[in-house]
Amino acid sequence: MKILLLGANGQLGRTFLREDGLSSRGTVVAASRDGVLTEGGDGGIADLGAPQTVLDLLERERPDVIINAAAYTAVDRAEQDEAAATIVNGDTVGHLGTWAAAHRSLVVHYSTDYVFAGDASTPYADQSTTSPAGAYGRSKLAGELALRASGAAHFIFRTAWVYSPVGNNFLRTMLRLGAERDELRVVADQRGTPTDTTLIVDGTLAALDRWMASDSRHELEGTYHLTASGETTWHGFATAIFAGAVKRGILARAPALEAISTAEFPTPARRPAYSVLDNRRFIEVFGLDLPHWQAGVDRTLDALITPPD
Repeated sequence: MKILLLGANGQLGRTFLREDGLSSRGTVVAASRDGVLTEGGDGGIADLGAPQTVLDLLERERPDVIINAAAYTAVDRAEQDEAAATIVNGDTVGHLGTWAAAHRSLVVHYSTDYVFAGDASTPYADQSTTSPAGAYGRSKLAGELALRASGAAHFIFRTAWVYSPVGNNFLRTMLRLGAERDELRVVADQRGTPTDTTLIVDGTLAALDRWMASDSRHELEGTYHLTASGETTWHGFATAIFAGAVKRGILARAPALEAISTAEFPTPARRPAYSVLDNRRFIEVFGLDLPHWQAGVDRTLDALITPPD
């Protein structure tokens, strides 16, 4: 089996390459925007902002499985350039689906909590009504709709508050700011579930294994919520990060954290006030435990103090 990994230089793509689990399931072709891989070596060129580069790579490699870990993730910038976000997150995903449908390949695609309005008070189910409040969410929903309409075999895994030991994310930003400042102000009225990329990789591999072994693959395909369990606020997430960082000697001391409201930290894009995703169907179908989000924080901080092999 040949597996094409798009977005190999992103934090999710790099986790796929570091974990090695993907390579045990087939021949992996890793692709990035310029073909140079952060994890070392050269890969394929696939710029989702230039769809023809993706189609050219698909024709050359003819993968059996396409894992799309690439995305336009600049939430605030998308408000000023929704067209660019929609090409990457919407149009090109549709092209992936069209090619995959014609060649009987599977597409694994990642979406987001931002496809929901963010005004709920209980976790969003897989089939809850979507109603994105901003450009980024609209672009991601466009990708979901295009992939479903293509007729391709697919998994759409919605996730949220993604972080890892590499790349740009909340955990790494907090550690940097915590080392520089004695006090930090962090939003405390937005609720969600921090999800580390290792959990997303583990979940994806569990789904792939089940799909490959199944005699009724089509019944497994569709949209699932792939997040850690539990919920917290950004302030709660930051508190856990600093407690764990001090315990491991990553930081000498934790900064004082002031809880603030969203109104006190305005951004161009409106963030969901509540974006907890109900992951129970994923657990039931694929038989993989999705631990509490604190376990991911511990795992990620441990990775930061353990040199890579």
